[in-house]
Amino acid sequence: MKKIKPRTLSGFMELSPSNQVYFDTMLNKLSESFSLYGFTSLVTPMMEAAEILLAKGGGETEKQIYLLQKGDTELALRYELTASLAKYVALYYNDLTFPFRRYEIGKVYRGERAQRGRFREFYQADIDIIGDGSLSVLNEAEIPSVIYNAFTSLGLKRFAIHLNNRKVLNGFFEILGVCEKAPLIMRTLDKLNRIGKEKVYDILTGEFSLSETQASELVDFISYAGDPFDILSKYKGKNALFDEGAQEMKLVAGHLKEFGVPDSHFKINLTIARGLDYYTGTVYETIMTDHPEVGSICSGGRYDNLAGFYTDRKLPGVGISIGLTRLYYILNEQGLLSKDILSSPSDVLIIPMTDDLSHAISLATLMRAAGLRVQIFFDDKKFKVKVAYADKLNIPYVVFLGEDEIKKGSITIKDMKTGEQTSASPGLITAGLCEKIKALRDGAPIMQ
Repeated sequence: MKKIKPRTLSGFMELSPSNQVYFDTMLNKLSESFSLYGFTSLVTPMMEAAEILLAKGGGETEKQIYLLQKGDTELALRYELTASLAKYVALYYNDLTFPFRRYEIGKVYRGERAQRGRFREFYQADIDIIGDGSLSVLNEAEIPSVIYNAFTSLGLKRFAIHLNNRKVLNGFFEILGVCEKAPLIMRTLDKLNRIGKEKVYDILTGEFSLSETQASELVDFISYAGDPFDILSKYKGKNALFDEGAQEMKLVAGHLKEFGVPDSHFKINLTIARGLDYYTGTVYETIMTDHPEVGSICSGGRYDNLAGFYTDRKLPGVGISIGLTRLYYILNEQGLLSKDILSSPSDVLIIPMTDDLSHAISLATLMRAAGLRVQIFFDDKKFKVKVAYADKLNIPYVVFLGEDEIKKGSITIKDMKTGEQTSASPGLITAGLCEKIKALRDGAPIMQ
């Protein structure tokens, strides 16, 4: 029989067992952080009826959706978590309590060209707060606190949460009379740091036919280096939408310290646009301070109509999304994954030194009941092979159980990192191990 060459599709990430521990630790840390803020876990199907996902699609998005045919039914793999959330809220509206706070961490699929740091199958970690008819702006002020808590729990220290408000931008475009060109203008202004003010100005006046006054005001507004509220006050009273957005921005920024977000970890950035046809209030982008070239590692914002494709009810919300697979890839590539995290599949390896394995099995049962992850080496191998097994898997502790230990009612344990060996009763050893392993498990997966 011809053998098929094993291979993994391009754009699909598979990790070694030890690296999977890092990824799972990140996932668990995020779940714990989200739970601290009262978000409930939600799991939606990876596959939906195609019309559910295509309702919000169009353009490049529709091209990226994986479509499947089963008989007369057209199905699709989800390309994000938001569409499934919108369907869920519309479908179970009568069973939910609002504001509805949920988090979801799951795989999504996009049929785009796989490249460095971009995947076709990847995990997203989302949180959203959904209101019924209305939703307080204070929810928008709380989101940066969730972001800050989540990333610091991972061990990430050097990052900044950038804030803006779409009402400010839309109002400013209305003041200048350039609303119809807003998408093109924002894409150009987004290049400001890369190509400089002069080239941006030339594009605005040349390609987009803006007046010199309009172009100058746009560039000056977006690139203002002083206190952003100074430039906002300059246009106060000229547009109701602009004033509303400026007031919301002031409220959000004013509560961040109370929510535990230090000044060093947030800034108002008037260049952030995000989803011109979707976001309606505060918008967020989170940047790694030492690696701005990576782009945003967490983004989102306020939207006023989550489920408009599925219901007539007004369901405003605010949320953010973390591309977890991409974030892991970046951290691993930059060498930022901690070497101290417990990446082994077990905390303890028991090596029986007698033919009678009953004592080893009983010891493993005792240790597992205390919460330790325990393996027994059953195979008949040389002693060096057994110890090497623990070493290769980075199992931190090895227990030797021979005739002498059994007679004395004790066990001998070896710290694989230091080489130190200790003999004591099973209960005493187990209690001491639980404290040491807890410290290793509680460590942050990111070293920065």
